[in-house]
Amino acid sequence: MKIKMISLTKIRRTLPIKVVQYFFLISFGFVYLYPIVFMLGYSFMDEAALRNQMVFYIPVRLDFSNYRSAIFVMDYWQSLFTSFYVSLLPTIASAIIACATAYGLARFTFPGRRLVLALIIATFIIPPVVTMLPQFILFQELGLIGTPFAFILPASLGQGIRSSILILVFYQVLSSIPPSLDEAARIDGAGAIKLFILIAVPLAASGFVIAFLFSFIWYWNETTMTTLYMGTALTTLPMQLARFGQVFNRIHGQVGDDARTVDQAIYMAGTMLNILPLLIFYFFTQKQFVQSVERSGITGE
Repeated sequence: MKIKMISLTKIRRTLPIKVVQYFFLISFGFVYLYPIVFMLGYSFMDEAALRNQMVFYIPVRLDFSNYRSAIFVMDYWQSLFTSFYVSLLPTIASAIIACATAYGLARFTFPGRRLVLALIIATFIIPPVVTMLPQFILFQELGLIGTPFAFILPASLGQGIRSSILILVFYQVLSSIPPSLDEAARIDGAGAIKLFILIAVPLAASGFVIAFLFSFIWYWNETTMTTLYMGTALTTLPMQLARFGQVFNRIHGQVGDDARTVDQAIYMAGTMLNILPLLIFYFFTQKQFVQSVERSGITGE
């Protein structure tokens, strides 16, 4: 009886806290899930459902023609391959170079080390639009415009999209590695390169997960620099989505019975097709990503 009274007392004490916690969780979850639910529901609606003011979010019947039209207008499979091609290579280069740069800053002491860290932070503070035009002129002189090397080359030199953040993430992770591991490896005759490959890289796995996921999403969603540097040579899914209405009206806007104008449902279908690869990618990596974020904050001995 006493045990039951203690349990009831504990429940009464923790119940208000649990209610507040779940309230905020549901509220924040609704804020993030609402756009996806809205897009998914409206992407399957036909024209009659769109005009019906009694229909909200849930379509009366599933209309897959919106997705067929979006796939055709966006040249989806070719654009999907280009998006992976343009995003994946710079992402790999950014992660490797960021890890190597952070390793040098975290494990070695040399004159000007703090200045280098300050300059890395400064590159994050400077808006990309400020350096976009000088970079375009430089890439044009080097013949990189219209090729993926306009992204790969800066990423390979530690100047990719938000590479400073990746360097700081790796710096935090590598700073948490106990120096005793390096000392033991040096006693066994390991040099700096072997220390980096055999000790730093495996222990920085959490940083690689964060860097890869963040960098891939940044390159995937980038449209301004992609349009400026790639032009019409390469077309990614976000670029296709940005001019979706113009291309759709050019294809389907003939006068006659086949005339059709782009509507909200087709826009939503195109948007869902654009973010679908990212959602699938995150679905399979969310566990590793959450664990990596937690581990990246640990401190060394």
